[in-house]
Amino acid sequence: MSRSLRHGALAATATAFSFVSLSACAAGNNAETLKIRPDNAATSVGSIKVQNVNVITQPQGGEDGPAAVVATLFNEGSEREVLEAVTLPGSNAEVKLQAAGGKGPIVVPAGGQVIIGGKGNAAAVIENGGEAARDGDVQQVVFKLSRTGDVALGASVFPAEGFFKDFGPSPKAEAPARQPSPKPSSSASGEAAGEAGAQGDAAAQGTGDAAVPAAH
Repeated sequence: MSRSLRHGALAATATAFSFVSLSACAAGNNAETLKIRPDNAATSVGSIKVQNVNVITQPQGGEDGPAAVVATLFNEGSEREVLEAVTLPGSNAEVKLQAAGGKGPIVVPAGGQVIIGGKGNAAAVIENGGEAARDGDVQQVVFKLSRTGDVALGASVFPAEGFFKDFGPSPKAEAPARQPSPKPSSSASGEAAGEAGAQGDAAAQGTGDAAVPAAH
């Protein structure tokens, strides 16, 4: 084989190998495998990366009730970060933070990550979610971290349905149905009437006896 043919064969082999390698990487890290939707908001500031950010509202569109901010925060630094607050610029909505264990702040450990939203994870609940976000809109969200400061980005708003069903807020509590006052049974009513009548007769008899003068 000539030198030019050998070079061409080697080049073709290298090119094919590179495509196979890229395909293997894509298969192992694609959106479906990592449960990451490509349209989710993501950004980074310093050693902090914020990914998979969305605002999840009640399942029924336009229904009042709490909403939730879901996100994954990565800390590539050597110091832990504390998520001090999550705010929604342009609204008066208050976001209540809760750690996964229910107590203490939400901490992003050094070299680690924290997931916000979903069962067993930390939570960021928007109390008046119906006023803060509308399905299909993009809501500005700011994560305030103890060392990095503010990390802001625009998050899409979705109802808690389909892919987002398990990441949404707790369903709005329904008011208990008003129960009618219990009515006494006919037998109980009859007994009560009978007792009242007997008491009346006894009272009348006592009055009559008291009216008769004693014999001397």
